[in-house]
Amino acid sequence: MGFGGISIWQLLIILLIVVMLFGTKKLKGLGGDLGSAVKGFKKAISSEEEQKPLESESSKQEKEPEDSQRKL
Repeated sequence: MGFGGISIWQLLIILLIVVMLFGTKKLKGLGGDLGSAVKGFKKAISSEEEQKPLESESSKQEKEPEDSQRKL
């Protein structure tokens, strides 16, 4: 038994049919496109995480002068 009742031989037959239908060039291109999409997504997520601490620091600095003006 494999994944959810599918044996390894059934998975190999499905893989063979997919390769025969689409061809290796198309599958290679699809894999490359998927990889670049995942890489772009990770890059966007990491850039957002880097910007969040910067935004919170700048908002703290902006609030400090307002507080000092209120005390006067």
